[in-house]
Amino acid sequence: MQLEKISKTFGGLRAVHQVNLAVKEGNITALIGPNGAGKTTLINIITGLYPPSEGSVRFAGQKIDGLPTHQIVEKGLVRTFQLTRLFKGMSVIENVMVGCHSWARAGRFIPTILNRSSVIRAEAEIHEHARDMLDLVNLKKYAHEPAGNLPHGQQRLLEMARAMAAKPRLLLLDEPAAGLNHYEEDRLKESLQSILRAGTTILLVEHHMRLVMSVSDWVHVIDVGCKIAEGPPKEIGKNPVVVKAYLGKEY
Repeated sequence: MQLEKISKTFGGLRAVHQVNLAVKEGNITALIGPNGAGKTTLINIITGLYPPSEGSVRFAGQKIDGLPTHQIVEKGLVRTFQLTRLFKGMSVIENVMVGCHSWARAGRFIPTILNRSSVIRAEAEIHEHARDMLDLVNLKKYAHEPAGNLPHGQQRLLEMARAMAAKPRLLLLDEPAAGLNHYEEDRLKESLQSILRAGTTILLVEHHMRLVMSVSDWVHVIDVGCKIAEGPPKEIGKNPVVVKAYLGKEY
């Protein structure tokens, strides 16, 4: 994925200005910066919630800015949000099955209207895929528990599993470590590595610097809407501009 000179203004407020950003396939790329730096605005532009005021977003060689969100998802670019958005009265596996909607549509399963055996096969495929995604984040044993019964950290992992159910090529994670304890952070790190091994590239928006430094291959830093640095984690952790603007100390 490539952002080319992305800018976004809301009325007279400049949220993002001339940001270039590349996400290399097969990597975990992090996007960091202070609160209000423009990180979520960028994610919203990438995923079609906001149109850019200037610039373009390219994914898999195609220009995607201006496309509706569902078409961007169908191209293989999926996100999670800062706040969990689960169906807490539904079971864990049912939540993940909801994520299959982008490929398990009636058009794909037209034969299901013709005979019962096709219906059974289609349902079995969705159910099996959902179980595989739960296994990816180590939640398969909770498949039939109500999603609302899971602790916060496992709910965050469930959101990731639901996003993975859409079979993304690129997964955008918006602060997945928010509110997690040390044990839950370790489980999150394991799940990120599992997702990467499964062939999905990750763009990680995160404040938790220990996580960023331990899992990222490349880090982009923005402040007041502008990119101020990029590089491997070890360089970013010692970059004096980044330390002054955001980190407060070297990592």
